[in-house]
Amino acid sequence: MHAIVVYESMYGNTRHVAEAIARGIDDSGTVRVVPVSSAEALSLGDFDLVVVGGPTHVHGMSRASTRHAADEAATASGGDLVMEPDSTSEGVREWLGSLSGMAGRAAAFDTRLDAAPLLTGRASKGIAKLLRAAGFELVAEPESFLVDKDTHLLAEEEQRAEAWGAGLAAPRPDRL
Repeated sequence: MHAIVVYESMYGNTRHVAEAIARGIDDSGTVRVVPVSSAEALSLGDFDLVVVGGPTHVHGMSRASTRHAADEAATASGGDLVMEPDSTSEGVREWLGSLSGMAGRAAAFDTRLDAAPLLTGRASKGIAKLLRAAGFELVAEPESFLVDKDTHLLAEEEQRAEAWGAGLAAPRPDRL
């Protein structure tokens, strides 16, 4: 299996989850992890599995205004929050919106606050919808990985992401 994990991350949490998912997939083949800012140059048809994730902002995927707000929050935090490189460039929403005529298998994930999805929203639902609209077949339900109120990834989430990645790569009769 040749897989790719494309992510958007503001403070590093979604990147850490993407890297953990890749570790889980890695036992079943090769996997690349790339920020969405570098995804435009790739040919997604070269991959057997495309996994896409991003942070949940205002109940869904980030937008230019929410990325700007995240940058302002990092500045106001006095160094407690550090922005990822290219975090204020176009995000997963814009990149996926530019895709069409795709084929293949895909999965969606997000990072979100540790609270009821009804209260937080889930970017992964929107990511999954855009993956389907681009032509991909989803091989798993959208998944969320949780951060605390201080935007730190919960301790067990990297291990859970790695297990989720391994599950995505595992051969299953219902995916033949």
